Amino acid sequence: MNLIFDLGGVVVEWNPQAICAQAFDDPALREAAMTHILQHPDWLALDRGSLARGDAIRRAASRTAWSPSAVDSFFDAVLASLRLKEDTVALMQRMHAAGHSLYCLSNMPHHALAYLEQNYTFWNLFSARVISCQVGMCKPEPGIYAHVLQHCAMDPAQSVFIDDMQANVDAAAAFGIHPLRFDHAAQCESALNAWLNRVASLPHA
Repeated sequence: MNLIFDLGGVVVEWNPQAICAQAFDDPALREAAMTHILQHPDWLALDRGSLARGDAIRRAASRTAWSPSAVDSFFDAVLASLRLKEDTVALMQRMHAAGHSLYCLSNMPHHALAYLEQNYTFWNLFSARVISCQVGMCKPEPGIYAHVLQHCAMDPAQSVFIDDMQANVDAAAAFGIHPLRFDHAAQCESALNAWLNRVASLPHA
């Protein structure tokens, strides 16, 4: 079977509210970081690969009246927050050992991808990966799901997409990929095994 994993919120931590709370004691600064950086359209442009980190920092500085070095420090704090979810990686290792094919489909800017590549070794579990900044498309846009099916030569009926965002798994379901909303590794493994058992029991043509 084809098991497609998101990264942020599934394989590594991704909690924007917690990032802002840890970075700033002042609620106004937390709100500014959320509104003018993490929830701003420029963040999506970073994910899409159409905006460089340096340009994003300069633009965020102009919106917030923070110094570019302060925004740069916040970007570094975001990277440092991408801590490994070791229980998810252990699940991935079990599924890989069981003979399933693992793939990655994630929204991720170039600088964050480089950080994860430098710091973590889970990449060798994936047969292939589709990262938004490298293909110019982001979840939940339909094109990125069509791309992953074509690029990885997948049968959607034999594939499951694991993501922590409902909109992203719903978009995958529109392509016939089984949607699995991630909450935590134990819940994911239980739902994944139920799906695997169900698919294995179906009659084959």
